[in-house]
Amino acid sequence: MRKPIVAGNWKMYKSFDEAVDFVEAIQQAIPSPDKVDAVICAPALYLPTLVVAAEDSSLAIAAQNMHFEDEGAFTGEISPAMLANIQVDYCVLGHSERREMFNETDEAVNKKVRAALNHGIVPIICCGETLEEREAGATEQKVAGQIIKALEGFTPTEVEHMVLAYEPIWAIGTGKTATADDANAVCGAIRNVVETLYGVETAQAIRIQYGGSVKPENIEELLGKEHIDGALVGGASLQADSYLKLLEAAANA
Repeated sequence: MRKPIVAGNWKMYKSFDEAVDFVEAIQQAIPSPDKVDAVICAPALYLPTLVVAAEDSSLAIAAQNMHFEDEGAFTGEISPAMLANIQVDYCVLGHSERREMFNETDEAVNKKVRAALNHGIVPIICCGETLEEREAGATEQKVAGQIIKALEGFTPTEVEHMVLAYEPIWAIGTGKTATADDANAVCGAIRNVVETLYGVETAQAIRIQYGGSVKPENIEELLGKEHIDGALVGGASLQADSYLKLLEAAANA
């Protein structure tokens, strides 16, 4: 059975003090790490402090993005070597906001996934379709294309330790949520892509999250579905009590 993983993506929210207060408020109340993996994806400026603040708990700290080179003349970027040096555990890669607003390509995502693995960082690889693509019946084609390109060149063992996140773009921050059945169907299609590429064992091992207006009120139904192994959560992860409710629901799923 795959262990659920709930990752709170703070995006560009919270002051430094608010971030530290959040971690201090939740770290002793996190459910057993045997039942759920708890992750916070914080702004880069806060990462070193939050890693230290969370070190006596099971809370993992993630970056929201990184470059694929270890070093170089890339003003404003952060390298995987830097993240590994401060013991960041995960990194979100290929989020729709990075793709749509900052022109991130599938090829860049693939390079970043390789760089993350080279430094012992678990990549959370995002995929998802626009409303127009969904209405045109192109959801599975769009998502499969993103996953195939992101996973190109990896071994089955490497893929098993990744996390995939299906985030329909039309449901991010809009209050709209795919039905649990619809989300499960797309996550199942993603698992089928992995199976085609790497075999049944790898497909059954990899964890696939759903993201898109996930809240304490709907996470239980989502995680009750066969192919949904966790959630990548935005707004509902910004408050400590809400995030803890998400973790509790996942731990009891």
